[in-house]
Amino acid sequence: MKNPLLVLSLAAMATAASAETRPCAPLLDHEMRRLASDETVHLCDAYQGQVILIVNTASRCGFTPQYEGLEALYRAYRDRGLVVLGFPSNDFMNQEPGTEEEISEFCRLTYSIEFPMFEKVQVRKGEAHPLFQRLAEAGAAYPKWNFYKYLIDREGRLVEHYSSMIAPDSKRVTAAIERLL
Repeated sequence: MKNPLLVLSLAAMATAASAETRPCAPLLDHEMRRLASDETVHLCDAYQGQVILIVNTASRCGFTPQYEGLEALYRAYRDRGLVVLGFPSNDFMNQEPGTEEEISEFCRLTYSIEFPMFEKVQVRKGEAHPLFQRLAEAGAAYPKWNFYKYLIDREGRLVEHYSSMIAPDSKRVTAAIERLL
């Protein structure tokens, strides 16, 4: 009779080994600095193998309450492999004018944000950070406003993108996430 713990351990080792040898998906091949920090993260190393929801955010926007839905998604699905990645941007009507420290404090104190937030970036076509350029090259629209959402599968491929008008906790978004998990 096979030892179930040994079988589980071997399966875990095989999964870890395949993750280590998996090439970095181009969409995730970026070094990003954590918000209000000197720490950098290679998105492939940290998040490939998870379902990822990338969002450009702003603290003074009519869509800012979407932070609540984003955090709720993250808390509901993180144990199953979802990560939400926030990227503040001041590209639309000066709605993210603060320093990274101010943005971080706002997110923490106002919405209890725990999902990873990264450096303030530009997202508009022609000025976009390479991450958002690659999302557009993969078939998504450049953000036309704050709180555009990009859903990435476990292999690092763009699956879907959503405008600001689509709430993060909408049935459309949650159904897509559940299919990928």
